Amino acid sequence: MTIPQESAFCIDLHCHSTASDGALAPTELVQRAVEQGVTHLALTDHDTIEGLPEAQRAADASGITLISGTELSCLWKAQTIHVVGLDFDRDSPAFVEALARQHENRWARARMIDERLRKVGVTDLLAKATDEAAGDVPGRPHFARVLVAEGKVKDSAQAFKRYLGAGKPGDVKAFWPELSEVVQWITDAGGVAVLAHPRKYRMTATKLRNLVHDFIRAGGRSIEVSTSGQSSGDLGFLAELCRRQEMLASQGSDFHFPGAPWCELGKIMKMPDGLEPVWHHFGQPAGQGATV
Repeated sequence: MTIPQESAFCIDLHCHSTASDGALAPTELVQRAVEQGVTHLALTDHDTIEGLPEAQRAADASGITLISGTELSCLWKAQTIHVVGLDFDRDSPAFVEALARQHENRWARARMIDERLRKVGVTDLLAKATDEAAGDVPGRPHFARVLVAEGKVKDSAQAFKRYLGAGKPGDVKAFWPELSEVVQWITDAGGVAVLAHPRKYRMTATKLRNLVHDFIRAGGRSIEVSTSGQSSGDLGFLAELCRRQEMLASQGSDFHFPGAPWCELGKIMKMPDGLEPVWHHFGQPAGQGATV
């Protein structure tokens, strides 16, 4: 069963903090989630769980339930795909080691972006981008903010258009592991692997169905049916795909920063009826707060 429209629960299973490419520190993120009425939250920073301890302390203090989460980058047929891991054992040694490898992949990518953008004329670009990331691995949004601060572009949109977007010098593709490997990491740690925002990959319906087929074969169990920035048509298509493949349905805002009304914590389109929510299958101990 799905959450009734009148349910007191507000469940957001996809968001980001300064531990990856979000604008809010984990504590600030949890506080904002509470303000937005979220009752159950998964912090899913890119390829890291370093923000979870701070987020857990904030969640325990506020009464919100925090679910273990991360968003892992991987490859499927040479295309970068994102898989959200939920409800895994945060202390799994093998999973922690795998995340450390992903973390180094991100540093290698950041260093290459820096090398390619040296001609822009910003001194200590990598160091400044790292500062923007609060000392963690900087991604393209952090490099964009530095370019704005240094007066090289007027805003982040222009930074991506000139330097960081698809086909530009700063569009560096990382050497990510294969889809099957990443799914295995999550399942071995006792978690649920979720195919993140499937319509954002701009695939044909046939190609997306092939991706889902391979995802299931690898051990993936869930699709992110409802997320920000998608149409009602996309919602219906993903819901039907989820039903046909007998997968669990997930949802999340993919929140990164305040000020974007189309992408706010807890502001998620209601999932269609007839879907089995992924949170009905969580088994790891969660933080304080209501039980899903």
